[in-house]
Amino acid sequence: MNLRVLLPFQVFAEKTGVTRIVAETRDGSFGLLPRRLDCVAALPPGILIYENEAEGEVYLAVDEGVLIKTGPDVLVSVRNAIAGTDLRHLRELVEQEFRQLDEREQSVRSALAKLESGLIRRMVDFQHD
Repeated sequence: MNLRVLLPFQVFAEKTGVTRIVAETRDGSFGLLPRRLDCVAALPPGILIYENEAEGEVYLAVDEGVLIKTGPDVLVSVRNAIAGTDLRHLRELVEQEFRQLDEREQSVRSALAKLESGLIRRMVDFQHD
């Protein structure tokens, strides 16, 4: 199979010769083999596993998205993805990514609060003029 993992602004991975894929859905995990019928599945945040001869078994931590299989091609489109061959190391990478997102979110919230307070001050000044 041919696997393409797409993020909003880039192609995260493009793999050929994939022998199997295991994906998680809200209803549970399911496997894809080369001769499986075409399908579409909504993916919640979780682990996607693929295997090929060159790399062996590879784990992808994926954010929510969609998986589409048409013939030998499997397209996975997700918000974010992190790859690893060891689940323990992958968990550490995901935790580190969440910490960075939390820090960015806090700085964005702080900037929004400053913008809101500035807008309110200007509106009050405008009403008094």
